[in-house]
Amino acid sequence: MADPVAAGGRLSRDQAWRPLADGLELRIKAQPRARRPGLQGLVDSADGPRLKLAVNEAPEDGRANKAICALLAEVLHVPPSRIAVVQGATSREKTCHIEGDPAALAALLGARLETLA
Repeated sequence: MADPVAAGGRLSRDQAWRPLADGLELRIKAQPRARRPGLQGLVDSADGPRLKLAVNEAPEDGRANKAICALLAEVLHVPPSRIAVVQGATSREKTCHIEGDPAALAALLGARLETLA
């Protein structure tokens, strides 16, 4: 099993998402009802690093999932309709699929994470 912590004590971004033929699969750790919404960086989980996203919405009736999709759409400059929660709809640990050019999406996400470091 590969060590999820990259050189310098940082988590490897490459393990938090993976390119697909039609977009990007992104592993997320959701924080609903957060005081400060937004992209919070990478966090470690039992199965590897995940991108932490904080939203104001409560995890009721899919409101937090919609807020996560809207936040990702804003960060990645894509319409919210191109983002879907494909796994973990009722869990804090989710997998999202983002339609688009996987290289461009990964570059945008990587650049945004660099600004948080």
